[in-house]
Amino acid sequence: MTLMFEQAIVRVRAPLVEDRYKNKKRDWDNAARTPFDGVNVQPAGVPVRSQEDTQDRQTTVTAWNLQTPEGVDLDLLETDRIEYDGMTLEVDGKVGRWPDPFTGGVHHVEARLKEVD
Repeated sequence: MTLMFEQAIVRVRAPLVEDRYKNKKRDWDNAARTPFDGVNVQPAGVPVRSQEDTQDRQTTVTAWNLQTPEGVDLDLLETDRIEYDGMTLEVDGKVGRWPDPFTGGVHHVEARLKEVD
C-alpha cells in the first residue's frame, strides 16, 4: 500500500423503511456503521454555492473524491453515506468500479462525495 491510501472512513448504510403514509425512506437513526481503512479521500475542488435559497441563506456544497487502492472493491452503494474527518458525506451519483482487464475483477473503486452545509 502506498502513502496515498492512509485515510479511514465509516460507511453508513441505512435500511429502507416505510413511514406511516406508506412512503419508503432511509432510517438513518438505525443505520449500520462499518469502518474501512486504507482509502484515499481528497477535496474535489472549490465549494459550490447553490442558487437555491434555504430559509434566507445560501447552501454551500463541498465535493470530495474517494478512491480505493488497486485490487480493492469497496462495498459502497449510491444510497450510502460516509463519515470522514468529523463530516458526514453523501455519495453523489453512481459508484465507479473500474475493471481490471488482467484479472476480470475490480481494479479500484471511485466515488464522488458531497458535504452539504
